[in-house]
Amino acid sequence: MKRLLSATAAMLMLAACGDTAPGGQATETVAAAPVEFWVRAEGELKAAKATPLRVPGTNWARRQLVWVLPDGSPVKAGDVVARFEAPQSKLQLDKALIDLQRNALARAGKESELDVGLGRVDVELAQAESALAIARRYARADFAAIARNTILDAVQDEQFLGEKTGVLRWRQDQSSQRGEAELNVLGVQRGSLQADVDTKREDLSALELRAAHDGIFMLVQGWSGEPPRVGEQLWASGEFATLPDVETLEVELRLPQQEAQGLALGQKVELAPLGHPAQQTIGEITWIASAPRAVSRQNPAKFVSAKASVPADAARQYAWVPGQAFTGRIILLVADAAITVPNVALSGNGGQAEVNVLEDGEPTPRPVVVGVRGPSRTQVVEGLAVGDRVLLATADALPDPDADESETTDDAAGRTGAAP
Repeated sequence: MKRLLSATAAMLMLAACGDTAPGGQATETVAAAPVEFWVRAEGELKAAKATPLRVPGTNWARRQLVWVLPDGSPVKAGDVVARFEAPQSKLQLDKALIDLQRNALARAGKESELDVGLGRVDVELAQAESALAIARRYARADFAAIARNTILDAVQDEQFLGEKTGVLRWRQDQSSQRGEAELNVLGVQRGSLQADVDTKREDLSALELRAAHDGIFMLVQGWSGEPPRVGEQLWASGEFATLPDVETLEVELRLPQQEAQGLALGQKVELAPLGHPAQQTIGEITWIASAPRAVSRQNPAKFVSAKASVPADAARQYAWVPGQAFTGRIILLVADAAITVPNVALSGNGGQAEVNVLEDGEPTPRPVVVGVRGPSRTQVVEGLAVGDRVLLATADALPDPDADESETTDDAAGRTGAAP
């Protein structure tokens, strides 16, 4: 009753039409009058669209926060919102550079070793080819000119040197192929090491976090429920803050389930920050939760959530930021002339609403078509006419006609909560 009331002059006029039936039951005479139903709710200002800002860096490297903009600060596109240091990444870069130098030295050593080996094989091959040429010359010499033993030795040397020359050429080819393969392996390793160095350099160059667009800088709470603090170690690519779009603000309202029966999309909402009623603007309901839910295990009461739009010009004028507490006055119904009855007068027969109307002094159930249901009264669209007398108690709460008149009146008033 403190939070949600339907307060209009029409309600007072209708209350004045109350009467008492001959049996002592409280009644109300139906009249058409101006009416306004509304409920009050509280909520929080949020942004419908927000850009996530993550800790700069890759591969979940460690970052130390050294400076950050105050939470809730307005920013422009490109503004620096936080700065970081990465001592561990610097050590990793130095190690990668050392590995790259080691690879270069290994490649140079391998090339030198290959040149020396090939040089030796080339020398031996040259010597063998020279000796082979001499041996061939003697092997075809005339027996009359040269001793027979000398010629036989030359023939044997020719065969040996031919085999030796072939082996040396094979060694030369094998050394070249093996050396080229080893150099290719070192080249691939160098490429991998260079890519690692480039990645770490790029990682170290990204130690500033900048705003992607205009908005409000909002820090994100971590697992401990606290926002990031200067000096804290953070993981690269982790969520750090958000940049809500101030052009798409909305208020997420929450109200008890029993008081949200008249909610509908498009209803007007008078919004104002909690404690600043003068900063008022008009929004409308844009979303209603499909089902109520409990806020916590300790509180079994269920609440319905709804979202109301916030005009961008009002948000800029009053410098509203996400996270502010808001109050909302949701207008359920405004009519110049409408028929309404107290909620206690309504009963349900299956899916059909009913009221008890006095006809010839007797209570008679009458089906009605209801419209908007307010916290204390409900609009009746069909089924009642001006001048009808409606009982303010449902049929099962009617008094026993054989009971004492004073006892009956007291019991009926107690069960319906009707005012005398």
